[in-house]
Amino acid sequence: MSIQERKKDHVDLCVNEDVNYSGSAGFEQYQFRHNALPELNLEDISTETSLLGRSFSFPLFLSSMTGGYTDAGQINAQIARFCEKNNLPFGVGSQRALLDHPEEINSFSVVRNEAPTAFIAANIGGAQIAGGLTDDQLEVLIESIQADAIIVHLNPLQELVQPEGDRAFRGIESGIRKLVIDADLPIIVKETGAGITGEVARRLLAAGVSVIDVAGSGGTSWAKVENLRKADRTETDFLNDWGMPTTKCLEEVALLREEFRFELISSGGLRTASDIMKSFALGANFTAMAGPVIRALVNGGEDELQKFLNRLKEQLKQICLLLGRRAPAQCSHRDLIKK
Repeated sequence: MSIQERKKDHVDLCVNEDVNYSGSAGFEQYQFRHNALPELNLEDISTETSLLGRSFSFPLFLSSMTGGYTDAGQINAQIARFCEKNNLPFGVGSQRALLDHPEEINSFSVVRNEAPTAFIAANIGGAQIAGGLTDDQLEVLIESIQADAIIVHLNPLQELVQPEGDRAFRGIESGIRKLVIDADLPIIVKETGAGITGEVARRLLAAGVSVIDVAGSGGTSWAKVENLRKADRTETDFLNDWGMPTTKCLEEVALLREEFRFELISSGGLRTASDIMKSFALGANFTAMAGPVIRALVNGGEDELQKFLNRLKEQLKQICLLLGRRAPAQCSHRDLIKK
């Protein structure tokens, strides 16, 4: 199967099948500490939040989802227009296909045409940089979308289950170190749903990474996605729920602020405004979603996606008020009670 066909399979399965972890991201373990005397009006609340020195209208990064096959251009164009209109950051899907198949450049370059001022992150897999990118390859990643940052996604679980997946993961850490030096852009490292622990985050931060996106378990299980693509999945279906819950990852990685300066994104199983605010209370600077976004877009277009964002905004403002906080970034661990 070609890489283009595989990318299309991924989108179809994520939209139409049950590919979520059976376990949760962990947010239900916490409840908010109610403030009966907030001394705020609802109009005082702002959802504006900054990431990498840039201010956005809402703390939602539209996570890397698709690219690398012809029909993906339409989805990427819709996401780009939406982010341009709402001042939100987003990342394109893996650009590995672009490096192997330059003819697919339009499925990526369309995003900058549709979003001339938006914050857009390039994206490449850790396995693809293990030996280091050439100058030409790095230029293609960046210039094809005029990227503002580069995401390196780590997905050994998905690769092991994927029939066509990589089996060699040695050298990724050194590849990240080299990318930090060679690229004149911030480097964001994220998992694809199995989580980044405090121990792994420490190694990434020591390598010079600017942002950690924990992408913990609780949302889309890419092991489950890949198993659904296989005729015989009995050998690897035991891995469908492998991973670290998002909340546990946040708790561990946030502790590293005593040693490093970095920004922390919470993703993996976030679905509601409560999940977003609890992420901030657990130490996140920003949040990200993929599954809920792509499903809203495919099922109802940009209008449905706009309704989803508007609902999140209003609910987040209400939560801020009930905590006595003017903005999500003011939320802290003191606003939570562990059940």
